[in-house]
Amino acid sequence: MKSAADRASKSPALRRICFVSGTRAEFGLMRSVLEAIRAHPKLELQLVATGMHLDRSRGRSIDQIRDEGFRIDAIVPWAEKDLSARATAVATGKAVAHLADEFERLQSDIVLVVGDRVEPFAAASATHISGRIVAHVHGGDRALGIVDDSLRHAITKLAHVHFPATRASARRIARLGEDPWRIIRAGSPGLDGITRLASSASDISRELPELDDELFALLVVHPQSSNEQEQHQLARKLANTCAARFDRVVIVYPNNDPGSDGIIRAWDAMQNHPKLIFRANLSRPLFLGLLRDATVLVGNSSSGIIEAASFGTPVIDVGTRQAGRECGKNVFHVSKPGPEIDRLLAKIQNRDLPMRFGTHNLYAGRNAGKTIAQALARIPLDRFRTKLIAY
Repeated sequence: MKSAADRASKSPALRRICFVSGTRAEFGLMRSVLEAIRAHPKLELQLVATGMHLDRSRGRSIDQIRDEGFRIDAIVPWAEKDLSARATAVATGKAVAHLADEFERLQSDIVLVVGDRVEPFAAASATHISGRIVAHVHGGDRALGIVDDSLRHAITKLAHVHFPATRASARRIARLGEDPWRIIRAGSPGLDGITRLASSASDISRELPELDDELFALLVVHPQSSNEQEQHQLARKLANTCAARFDRVVIVYPNNDPGSDGIIRAWDAMQNHPKLIFRANLSRPLFLGLLRDATVLVGNSSSGIIEAASFGTPVIDVGTRQAGRECGKNVFHVSKPGPEIDRLLAKIQNRDLPMRFGTHNLYAGRNAGKTIAQALARIPLDRFRTKLIAY
């Protein structure tokens, strides 16, 4: 099997697009873009895996990427044992160096990143400083997270071409001083074919027979601070609140942000709870099927803000992690666990006739994956490489 560098040397006309991915959710969100790049006659796709993809405790999703027929061109180590803020900063710095070496080896023309996590920030830093083009998807959004909002806009200033999902995000990028001709509103690629991609009810039954056609809640909690004890308590309270209303609650383990060990300890300690179903990692089709069929999504995942609207699924967004994001009418915001969540759960359950919403989604575009691939193939690299703030 030939390496990407070997293939590139025999295909000099192909523009090499290198996608750096650190999480399964991020990879799933970008899948339509990756498929469109692979199908484009003028582009060559390169993949670099890092972050949670390499972590066995979170399902080692790099193996699933390969099983789905994608070639991994480089693996960049990412320390996972210590998830403190300091250790995350150190791991990010080390990744910048590794990524710069891999981009040079692969002779990448454009490095593609998405969102606001530390892995795309490391990739954007290495790319920009080494003189390559950074393409950024989902720039211009607002979401408080832990360091997410600052990292997202830092990536915007490092990026040479922007693919925002919404009109408001496109305007925000322009107000950051980016040239209008660099901004191409594409919509969220995670919504391309979302209803078709979601697993069928029968597939879900085979994977999670415990659900047994019952109404269920989907609970996804990521850290909103680095205080592990605080996040531990948050997770337990939300699980118990959901279990008090539902006979089945499907819980997905958190990402690797600082503070996630507290949530993981909570889930590990509740494994024998008769109403709770835990999954460390889910394929995107299975997750989307659960999101479609759940009575409600509870927690603070961006999927509640972006994808859930396409299914009309009600969402109870808890805390500050997604603060500032545009959202649809299906999202209810709650500051912390307490009686308000229980009242909302009762309202949404609606005496076993669950509340649903329309499926209009403000993050939707017209085939975002194809739009992004076509733009990556046609932009003049020399023009885009030189940046000067627009005001």
